Amino acid sequence: MQLLFMKALVGSALTLYMMIVLLRWTAPWLELDLRSPRWKWIPQATDPLLKFIRQILPPMGGAFDWAPAAALLALWVVRVACVGY
Repeated sequence: MQLLFMKALVGSALTLYMMIVLLRWTAPWLELDLRSPRWKWIPQATDPLLKFIRQILPPMGGAFDWAPAAALLALWVVRVACVGY
């Protein structure tokens, strides 16, 4: 029973973080000002992971940032490995 609760809690936390990364990724298209006091917590929550992934990914050129896509994929893999869904 307790293990089931922990799996659900970890799965929910990873899903929530994935949604925050997705919001950060789509913020320019949604016209969210991530520097405003209302939204400034989003970059603070996602920047450590995205900076780490940018260091790992090879330079690909162009204007497209692959770090959020790689972060979502990595978080999904971790969620499936830990929780199973």
